[in-house]
Amino acid sequence: MERLMQVRLVTVFVVLLGRVSNIAIAQTTNAAFPAVFAFGDSIYDTGNNNNLLTASKCNFPPYGKDFYGGKATGRFGNGRVLSDLITSALGVKDTLPAFLNPALTAQDLPTGVCFASGGSGLDDLTANMQGGVLTMGAQLNLFRQYIEKLKAVVGADKAADIISKALFIISAGNNDVAFAYSFTIRRALPFNVYAATLVSASQNFLKSLYQLGARHVWVQSTVTLGCLPAARSTLGGPLRFCVDYENIYAQQFNGMLSAGVANLKSTLPDYDLRFVDVYTPMLRLIQNPSAAGFVNVWNGCCGTGTFEMGPACNAFTFQCPSTSQYFFWDVAHPTERAYQATLAQLLHAQNYDLNSYNISKTLHPLNVSNLIF
Repeated sequence: MERLMQVRLVTVFVVLLGRVSNIAIAQTTNAAFPAVFAFGDSIYDTGNNNNLLTASKCNFPPYGKDFYGGKATGRFGNGRVLSDLITSALGVKDTLPAFLNPALTAQDLPTGVCFASGGSGLDDLTANMQGGVLTMGAQLNLFRQYIEKLKAVVGADKAADIISKALFIISAGNNDVAFAYSFTIRRALPFNVYAATLVSASQNFLKSLYQLGARHVWVQSTVTLGCLPAARSTLGGPLRFCVDYENIYAQQFNGMLSAGVANLKSTLPDYDLRFVDVYTPMLRLIQNPSAAGFVNVWNGCCGTGTFEMGPACNAFTFQCPSTSQYFFWDVAHPTERAYQATLAQLLHAQNYDLNSYNISKTLHPLNVSNLIF
């Protein structure tokens, strides 16, 4: 997610089972969707990068310090990431396992898995510049493998039913806008032209999901790229302000992506496609942090909070005393609490009841009454 290599690298951020049959399937409780499937980048990645040949990974302390058992699972943050929290809030399960996790079980499959890969993007070049990061096409191929495994577990008819009723969530574009556009030959293109190619790639991906049976999809906007601590440190001047042109790029891409999603939906009336805005809720929280109890929205919790991410954020790096007061964990990724506050606004915009059991449990101990909607 950024512009100088230091800043962009900051955002830049198997097959496991044999044939199984006749097993007990984990049941969801009052879930609107039977399963959740996540695709995209580090905002959603729950550990797929751990065994890939890439430096874009974080399966070491202090990452995961606030996750269950204080375990570093490969999630790019201090605790659960946004894909986990969405899955939990919808009552499916508490966390969303990575498909490439060697510990994945057959029982995990019917309720969904994560295919996202930290550092990925809608442009294949974005992932390829980082070694073994999974492109969106590679993630789609893993989903095809997943379908065959799911059929082996529950049968073809049940598998098709699960996929048609499941929620698919996609977070992609962050690294394309922040990294690829400044550090590759893509910079030769006017930004609106490059953004149009990203939107076209997103539409093609969404069409592929539709052909594979998906009917309910949330397409997420980028985060506030210009307000990432890394962008502030490198491009925000001595006072480390948010970088306006970075946010303008993000806003322009998000507007084009929203229109692209709406256009595709108009051609497929039975496709429940929704553009989900996280840029605006995050910017609202960053601009008015005290309302949500944040003390620091300009530094990451790890180290000085100005450049540490990945290997630079390690077990020997100082961490802030209270992650709950920080919006960012490292220089490119929000804390779990920041994701909770963002999710509350996201779900409110989708007309969900924030006081319902699963949502309130997921957002605890966040006091949503203090949020500005």
